Parts: sequence; C-alpha cells; structure tokens
Amino acid sequence: MSHHLIFEGAELAGKSWLMSQIYNYLEDKFGDSNNILNGCHWFNADVGIYGTPYGKTLVKNYLNIFKEIKEKNIIVEKFYISDIVYNKIYNQKIIDYLDIEKNLKLIDFKIIFIKFFEDKKLIQKRIEDRLNLYPHYKKILKSPEWYIKQQHLYEEEIKKTNLPVLNIETNILPDDSLVQKIIDWIG
Repeated sequence: MSHHLIFEGAELAGKSWLMSQIYNYLEDKFGDSNNILNGCHWFNADVGIYGTPYGKTLVKNYLNIFKEIKEKNIIVEKFYISDIVYNKIYNQKIIDYLDIEKNLKLIDFKIIFIKFFEDKKLIQKRIEDRLNLYPHYKKILKSPEWYIKQQHLYEEEIKKTNLPVLNIETNILPDDSLVQKIIDWIG
C-alpha cells in the first residue's frame, strides 16, 4: 500500500525537517532501484504561487500528477490548504477546494498538520535559523505575531477538512519521537 501525505502548517513550523525524515523512511522501505530514488516522491509545492492567481492551477495540475502515480508514495509540502490560507491573508479571498479534496480522498491522501509551540522566543529562533539557511527570506520576513496569526488560520482550515489529519506540535527540532509518531500513524 502506498502512502499519500500532505504536510501542512504555518511557515517556521518544522515541516521540511519532518518531511525529510519521513521521506528517508519511505525511500528506504519502498525504493527498489540502484539508479533512481523511486520509493517516495517529494513535491515541494510551496514555490511562491499560493495566494496568487496561479495557485488553483498548480493544485489542479499536481492532482493530475498524483492520480497518475497513485501507486507510489507521495509526500507534498503545502498544498490546497496553504492556497486557502495565503488567499485569506493576502487577498481577503475565499477559495473553494471541495472538488480537489474529494479527489484527494479517493486516492487516500492524509494530512499531517505541523504546528509550532506558540512561544515568541522559539519563533524568533526559527526565524534566525531560516535566515541563516535562506538569506532571501528576509524579503518576506514577518513578526512572530504574524506567524502565530497564520497558524490560527491553518487551524481553522484543518478543522474543515474531510481528510484524515494527524496533528503534530513541534517545540524542539530535531525530535525523533515526532517522526516515530508519524510512522506509527501511517502504518
């Protein structure tokens, strides 16, 4: 059985690190080639498109790809819920993804919702880490309060989904117990 996982959550929550650990697990367990990493396909969909007129097109096209490779393990970093949240934040616009969600449910997608512990010092540390890795992030940098507000919007949207959801709260990363919690949940 293949695993189809969407990692959602506010910026700075720790999605990329957790995804890298789940990717390693799935690739090691299911990969069977000496030439191609074919045990898990990782889609980084957070590419500066959500909250723009192209968000829905990206989501629809990725869905077509996911249907095509549904027998494979798929992990997605931010997807339709992120487009909903970014449209609410930046455009005060409500985007409907009910049809997309129905299609995702048909191919057994699940959501892993990553939250950060709402501590301004922790968020500030994550901001510093992000800037050290990606100096260009300074261009869109926000205050710790803004990231908390963004997380609250994610929480509202996650409550509305009909897909199975696992909630993960990150405090200190790396945290292998969180990785194990996800592995146990996906089976």
